[in-house]
Amino acid sequence: MAYYDYRCDHDGVFEIARPLGTAPESTACPSCHGEASRVFSTPMLGTTAPKELVAAIDHAERTRDAPDIVTSLPPRPAHKRTPVLPLTPKLRRLPRP
Repeated sequence: MAYYDYRCDHDGVFEIARPLGTAPESTACPSCHGEASRVFSTPMLGTTAPKELVAAIDHAERTRDAPDIVTSLPPRPAHKRTPVLPLTPKLRRLPRP
């Protein structure tokens, strides 16, 4: 679905959603049911960013003049032990560290 802008002389600009390429040159205004002509606007390409990106940009803007104060180190991830394979009879005779 694409959004198309229309301008009514009485109520101003409004938008409607139609399948791509099926928008008529004029349509009825949803408020006053008068004739509204289609106006061309800039496409909304790439205006929706992922939430993480928006949050990172907002955080950078907030901390530009007053940075966050760190009071402690971040937690370290849990250390995972590598599993020890059972020794074969040949490897048992080798010196152990």
